[in-house]
Amino acid sequence: MGFSRRRPGREGRPRYTAYFLDIRGQERSAGTFARKKDADDAWQNAEAAIRAGKRGDPSRGKRSFEAYVLDDWLPYHQLEPGVRSEYDRQIRKHLLPFFGPMKMRDIMPEQVRQWVSAMQAKGARPRTIQYCKVSILNAIFTTALADEVITIHPSRGVKTPPVPKKPRRIITAAEFDLLYQVLPDPDTRLLVETDIESGLRWGELTELRPRDLDVSTRILTVSRAVVEVPCGEHPSGGRFLVKEYPKETSKPQCCHTCGLLTFARAPSWALLMLAS
Repeated sequence: MGFSRRRPGREGRPRYTAYFLDIRGQERSAGTFARKKDADDAWQNAEAAIRAGKRGDPSRGKRSFEAYVLDDWLPYHQLEPGVRSEYDRQIRKHLLPFFGPMKMRDIMPEQVRQWVSAMQAKGARPRTIQYCKVSILNAIFTTALADEVITIHPSRGVKTPPVPKKPRRIITAAEFDLLYQVLPDPDTRLLVETDIESGLRWGELTELRPRDLDVSTRILTVSRAVVEVPCGEHPSGGRFLVKEYPKETSKPQCCHTCGLLTFARAPSWALLMLAS
């Protein structure tokens, strides 16, 4: 339980410092005041804030969507490098203007459907609405439900406008031959042929290293990728960051190089050149 401690002030006038115990049981100050009543109010308010942060306390849902997302969720949610800044941009642009002042406990599926309609009314693309709802809003409410900030998942089951799929144009063998012939040097040809026959993403392809190839087994291990990140998200302020795992999994992808080529499989002559 908190308390107020009297201490000497300037000109002999007493001052009162408010103390409370944080969630770890450590004594902390809530400020120093000229009146004991103000100090008592301060430590009581601090304790009330701690109680509101504990699981099972109904008052947790009184927090506004903006305060919960920006203070509790976004700073600590595990995200891939380079994704946090995009989440922050989409949240501030598309979610906070609608949900920001609402209390977490007051957001229901009805409000999420209203948000979808509002996004459509202002001309947002279906892909943007889907991204904000499926990737961001669902994740926010999933965490809030697990932390007992809310009692239902308001965005679960809410539909978004269908996203039309763009037809993919795959170049023909003849078109590839034309491109291949004008590549400037053998290294570039090796890079392009390995990529087109393996299906590797660019960030995975450019991070292949000689030690990734086991010549005896003819297995190429795809175990890292490079991504471009904002300077603020790079440990040393750089532009590119190497992840020690591919995009789709935290485990290395091991692929044979014999027979027909499939995902992450390069031609055997290319792998021999990689190892050379």
